[in-house]
Amino acid sequence: MNYEVIVVGGGHAGCEAALSCSRLGHKTLLITGSFNCIANMPCNPSIGGAAKGTVVREIDALGGEMGKCADKTLLQMKMLNYAKGPAVKSLRAQIDKVSYPEEMRKTLKKEKKLNIIEEMVEDLIVEKKIIKGVILSNNKKIKGKIVILCTGTHLKSDILIGNTRKRSGPNDEKPSNYLSDNLKKYGFKILRLKTGTPQRLDRKTIDFSKMKIEEGDKKAYTFSFENKLYYDVNNQEACHLIYTNEKTKKIVLDNINKSSMYGGLDNIEGVGPRYCPSFEDKIIKFKEKEFHQLFLEPESKYYDDIYLQGFSTSMPIEIQEKMVHSLPGLEKVLIKKYAYAIEYDAIYPTQIKNNLETKIIKNLFTAGQINGTSGYEEAACQGLMAGINASLKLRKRKPLILKRNEAYIGVLIDDLVTKGTKEPYRLLTSRAEYRLLLRHDNADLRLTTYGYKVGLVKEKKYNKFKEKQQNIKDIIKTTKKIKIKEENNKTIYSLLKRPEIKIDVFNKHFNKKYTEEELEQAETIIKYEGYIIKTEKEAKKMEKLEYKLIPKEIDYNNIKNIASEARQKLNEVRPESIGQAIRISGVNPSDISILMVYMRRYYKNE
Repeated sequence: MNYEVIVVGGGHAGCEAALSCSRLGHKTLLITGSFNCIANMPCNPSIGGAAKGTVVREIDALGGEMGKCADKTLLQMKMLNYAKGPAVKSLRAQIDKVSYPEEMRKTLKKEKKLNIIEEMVEDLIVEKKIIKGVILSNNKKIKGKIVILCTGTHLKSDILIGNTRKRSGPNDEKPSNYLSDNLKKYGFKILRLKTGTPQRLDRKTIDFSKMKIEEGDKKAYTFSFENKLYYDVNNQEACHLIYTNEKTKKIVLDNINKSSMYGGLDNIEGVGPRYCPSFEDKIIKFKEKEFHQLFLEPESKYYDDIYLQGFSTSMPIEIQEKMVHSLPGLEKVLIKKYAYAIEYDAIYPTQIKNNLETKIIKNLFTAGQINGTSGYEEAACQGLMAGINASLKLRKRKPLILKRNEAYIGVLIDDLVTKGTKEPYRLLTSRAEYRLLLRHDNADLRLTTYGYKVGLVKEKKYNKFKEKQQNIKDIIKTTKKIKIKEENNKTIYSLLKRPEIKIDVFNKHFNKKYTEEELEQAETIIKYEGYIIKTEKEAKKMEKLEYKLIPKEIDYNNIKNIASEARQKLNEVRPESIGQAIRISGVNPSDISILMVYMRRYYKNE
């Protein structure tokens, strides 16, 4: 059987890739090791967070599914960093680990152009460096014009606890034992990475009286711009906060050689995530800290497992028992699942293009943790972009490349393909130089038109968006006209420049009832106008360099006086523009100057 698109892997990247391709009219096949593991959440029971919550909003604006599914299945919702300003605030939801995958599976089943099979892909069908399909574990061949690999942490994955190593995917799922070796065969450089997950505790055995309660916000929020509310703001699941202590620290230091990472196993290759380290990493790297905060988070309303956020470890089981029981409120807790580290293969992301197609095999795309990222949200947005660009390629249209000043998704993909990574990449607000433009509130204003042009955002949703866009313009226009007598005839617009004044106090002056979201967006644009204009000017200045294209056939070995490290990096990344070349680590301004002089001569000779 032949397909236009074959998606390998049913995690968050695979779901978005399969949905986008099938919704755009392509005959699509999703191959998963287990139907029950589709959209599984093997680690934390949450979606969103700093930067990541904005990514979920961006996915929704482009026509993706994660935000809608999260809204339907959340246990608690919070707006993070609200007091720190619009550039960094972001939604984070506790998600029901049972309901979320169920809801996503229902959504997948509804797609008429999408078939799903349970199998393992062991190899690719490649002819003259062009993908032609996949080979399954039973040697069956399935033809496809485009293949999208969304393999997550399953490539030759090993579970590590103490001095034990077990070949397994997360949560005892099937590992993929042969695909990464075959990718090597086709010329891919393979990277070994590591991540981990903490213990799951029995709620009934926890003494919550010794903990600080962390409740959801009393204001209702949604990830999706459809703004459908599925939860009761006054009836959200609570989380709890505790801190480690000197006893916990001593247990770790006394037994550090028993950790897989620090002596328990001799052949550890994987590099762990810098921004989500194991607890023993925290103790070793931050010895001066007397305590660390941990959160107890509910996993589902259907069972009693509590996730111990921040306590990931690869210590042996008997040491984990001592560590957990040293914590306040957990002295007599029952550990239902022990923490572990997982080591797995990925590809060096500099081997992919900005459209997520690989440079080595034509029509082969990769998305998610195979590209070196961590996190459900990072995976989902890559899956969506891979699916969109696969469709555009089939339709012989230009790829959709989001710029760094347009989306966090653009920042993430550009970081991967330009800078690469040697550890699981995590998206942070600090990675975005234009984060005032990439706000939580304006993701729809930035990206809905792209989603509409691609075909994922339908007419009804787009018309609603256009109405909202016009309403925001009208609000700003009205604030410039109306003057307030009590404030010396100053306009509402000028008054809103004051940080303490909110737009809702002027509601009676508007001749139309606007939504709270529209009013807040208008207020943000007015209050931060000066900063926004300045940031936009900086972005446009840099954007000019994105249009200075570097010839694909350029030979960096012929450029004299360029630094050897710069030459090596430029040959590896093969940047498409001067703007991209500037962002490559190891390429200095002097190297760029030499490159631009060479390009002038090159084009003159052409």
